[in-house]
Amino acid sequence: MRIIFMGTPDFSVPVLDALVGAGHEIAAVYCQPPRPAGRGKKDRPTPVHARAEALGLEVRHPVSLKSSEAQAEFAALQAEIAVVVAYGLILPQAILDAPKRGCLNIHASLLPRWRGAAPIHRAIMAGDVETGVCIMQMEAGLDTGLVLLREATPIGATETTAELHDRLRALGAVAIVSALAQLDALTPQVQPDAGVTYAHKIDKSEAALDWSRDAVEVDRQIRGLSPFPGAWFEHGGVRIKVLGSRLAEGQGPAGVVLNDALTVACGSGAVQLTRLQKAGRGAQDATEFLRGTALPAGTQL
Repeated sequence: MRIIFMGTPDFSVPVLDALVGAGHEIAAVYCQPPRPAGRGKKDRPTPVHARAEALGLEVRHPVSLKSSEAQAEFAALQAEIAVVVAYGLILPQAILDAPKRGCLNIHASLLPRWRGAAPIHRAIMAGDVETGVCIMQMEAGLDTGLVLLREATPIGATETTAELHDRLRALGAVAIVSALAQLDALTPQVQPDAGVTYAHKIDKSEAALDWSRDAVEVDRQIRGLSPFPGAWFEHGGVRIKVLGSRLAEGQGPAGVVLNDALTVACGSGAVQLTRLQKAGRGAQDATEFLRGTALPAGTQL
C-alpha cells in the first residue's frame, strides 16, 4: 500500500521499520520539527526523522497541519492510508479525510481504557494487570474511533514504564503490519461507553514520593514514572530519583530504611528500591548506588 507515516519518538521507529520491511511504499514521513537539545542546544532531529533519513525516505515536519497549504501538500501525496503513532499533533478533519482509506492510529492501551497522552504510565500507576495495543480508525474525537484489531499483554509485577514501552512498541509494529495485510477482512468495533478512562499527561508534581502511602501505591508510582519524570525523595538536601522497586516484607515508621538492601517502610507494608539516580549522575542498581551513598538501616528518608 502507499502509506503516509506519522510519528515522532522512539516508540514510533519500529513501526516505520516494520512497514518498510513488509514492502509498503512510504510516500512521506511526517514528524515533529527538530528541537534544541544537548549542552549546545543545537537543533536535533527526532528519532523518527533520523530513522526516515537513514532509510532514504522523504521527511516533512510542519509546525501545524491547520493551513490549507499544509493540507493540500498532504493530499497531493495521494496515499491509500496514513499510519499514525505518537505523532504529537492533532489531525484536522481535512487530514483525516485525505487518504483514500483514512488514518489508522496505533494506541498503547486496550481502548476505551486509557485514552489520551500517557496510557503506559497510567496503566502501571493504576495497577492494571494487563494492557496492550489497539489499531484504531481515527476520527475527530480523542482516541474514540472504531477499533480494527487489539493485542493484549500482561503487565509484569516489577515492570517499569520504560520496559513496558519497549514491549508495546514491538507489539504495535507487528499489529499494524497484520492489520494492513487483512484490512478488508477486519470488522471495525465501536468502543463501548462503559470503561472509558483518560490517561492525562504526566505532571512533574506527581513525582514526589509520600512514604505514608500504602506500599502498593508507592511501588506503582515508582515504576509508572520510570524513567521520566522519575519518582523522587530528598535526603541530606539531595534529590534522589527512584527508577525501580518491588514490594517487600517489613514494617516500620513511614520512610525509614529497614535493612541494608534498601527496603523502605511505607504507611502500610514496604518497598525495596532497586534502581536509583542522583541529579547529574547516571542511574545505578541499588547495590552500586549504596557504595557511594550511605543509607543504612534506621535512616529516615
